[in-house]
Amino acid sequence: MSHAHLPLLVWLSPSFPVGAFAYSHGLEWAHEAGDLTDAATLRDWLDALVTHGSLHNDLVLFACAWRACGEGDGAALAEIAELALALANSAERRLETVTQGNAFILAGRAAWPCASFDRLRAAWDGDVAYPVAVAVATNGHDVPLRPALEAYALGFVANLVSASVRLGIVGQTDGQRIIAGLVPSLHEAAARTEAATLDDLGGCALRSDLASLRHETQYSRLFRS
Repeated sequence: MSHAHLPLLVWLSPSFPVGAFAYSHGLEWAHEAGDLTDAATLRDWLDALVTHGSLHNDLVLFACAWRACGEGDGAALAEIAELALALANSAERRLETVTQGNAFILAGRAAWPCASFDRLRAAWDGDVAYPVAVAVATNGHDVPLRPALEAYALGFVANLVSASVRLGIVGQTDGQRIIAGLVPSLHEAAARTEAATLDDLGGCALRSDLASLRHETQYSRLFRS
């Protein structure tokens, strides 16, 4: 692994202070509703997010933000940052992405300063969605786009598997089997979105979106989303 990839291990580690552990991305409601009961149902759910759900859109936004930073295109970066917020289709999805994104920017600027953070601040003074924040850092520290997309995708899946273990949907071993089994899909997703444009945004993981909306009024819960 090139030294350029090492920051990814830090930024997408559970120890990086973005609070990812607090979010289930709607999995908590899906479990209560009976949609997620075992390893097979969880694997199918996560694969749908990777292929044509929220992760697909995150990777498209990531790729577009990475390129906009590299090109010094502040107008494009502002458009992407605004669109990323607009695509958060529930209050909790917005909370999830902006809380992590803003925290990432705060920690990144303090410990990993780079010109791309300054470029983002000059172009956009609002909340920052998580994929945009990580994309800005990776470009600013010369991390190649493809491995950055793969690492972001793996971090997304690993965090949801961790939430699923805490919910009791699967155990630790099954959780690791699911992550390992999804690695080929993550490679494909990164390859598919590396050259994507904003025209490639879209998805059809409707049940996941409904789960996020339902979680907002779930009576008893462990997670913030």
